[in-house]
Amino acid sequence: MGVYVTNAGLLLFAVSMSLLIGVKAFVLIQAPIIMLAGIFGFWLFYVQHQFDPTYWARTNTWNYKRMALEGSSFYKLPRILQYFSGNIGYHHIHHLSPMIPNYKLAQCHRENSLFSGIKPLTFWASLKHSLSPLDEKASEMVSFRKMKLIG
Repeated sequence: MGVYVTNAGLLLFAVSMSLLIGVKAFVLIQAPIIMLAGIFGFWLFYVQHQFDPTYWARTNTWNYKRMALEGSSFYKLPRILQYFSGNIGYHHIHHLSPMIPNYKLAQCHRENSLFSGIKPLTFWASLKHSLSPLDEKASEMVSFRKMKLIG
């Protein structure tokens, strides 16, 4: 029900603002905001699943706990970005238990020794391995130059 109420509120807002300032002005304001949010969301999703070191496994060796803790990142964001992203930087916890609400993820990380060994991924470190393919045999991210040499 909450989704329907939220959608109705957004629709009411969009129609009201369009009537108040005009459809063209509303779209010119909203389009860049939506595009930036989309880019940021895509980056977050990508970085939380494509980082080094990461854990990847085929179905016969796949392990739920290991995949959650090592196959998704703890993306350490500045506090303001943690707030605006709903603490999704604690992605390892989200994968381990998706029922934990976003406002409890940081507390969960702090209060559980299970997460003490999880190395955070920083923004600058995330840039280092962006768009690097995975060498499944070595279980590591490699540069395209190294990949070309491998094979």
